[in-house]
Amino acid sequence: MRLAILGGTGRIGGHVLNWALDAGYPVTALARSPEALLQAALVQQGRGQRAGGGEAPGPEARGADTLGPLTRGAVRPGLSAQDGGPRLATARGPDALVAAALSPSAGLTVVRGDALDAAAVAEAIAGADAVISALGPRGAKTPSSGLLTGAAFNTVGAMRQTGARRLICVSAAGAFITGDPNMSWLVKQVLPRVFAKTFADVRRMEDVVRESGLDWTLVRATRLVNSPGTGQYRVSPDYPPPDGGKISRADVAHFIAAALTGHGWLRSAPALAY
Repeated sequence: MRLAILGGTGRIGGHVLNWALDAGYPVTALARSPEALLQAALVQQGRGQRAGGGEAPGPEARGADTLGPLTRGAVRPGLSAQDGGPRLATARGPDALVAAALSPSAGLTVVRGDALDAAAVAEAIAGADAVISALGPRGAKTPSSGLLTGAAFNTVGAMRQTGARRLICVSAAGAFITGDPNMSWLVKQVLPRVFAKTFADVRRMEDVVRESGLDWTLVRATRLVNSPGTGQYRVSPDYPPPDGGKISRADVAHFIAAALTGHGWLRSAPALAY
């Protein structure tokens, strides 16, 4: 199965990228700055150690056997571009030094471009069997650019062109909080006002995906934290489980990998929380 990943330089996308390469899937990642993917690719050499000695991204959780092999400690030999190994796609103006540095992680192709660039998205998705969008909502202080909605339009359009069917997108449970039967009245009044533009973009993105006719899953994360993944969390349709207010980025990636490989939650919007 060939994968295309949007948002691979993000904190959820980095975990997904690490898992996919460890599991042996050929991956094409779209990145505005391929250099930002360099560290994630080089982490594969050390399998679990960043250059600074910290923990590498990836769904290193109990129960990870459901995600495929996590071969930490091994070094996958690099291949040349001619051999079908890692490379940067030439059409997007790659940097030769970065292309060389990426060579230790076999199976990774990086396309330089933006998720709002339809041509770049189409190039990244070409040949993929499944697409994962780990693009996250913008913060309340960040001007809304319609990133998620625009990226969804481009992704759906490209998948229709190629015939790819499986699409998994990171969403946000907070964007649907007004309908959550377990949420307090006060929170329902405050949160939608604070994140009005952000949540509007999330809801429009979901509308685009739902109307696509693809085999989609919308992963509604609760408040994201950077704690290590556990592989142990609760999942419920549409709204978070009762008293579930947070989830680690690593465990969001863990769920994405499980949903992809287990073919679960098709045309559903599962909400994740501890």
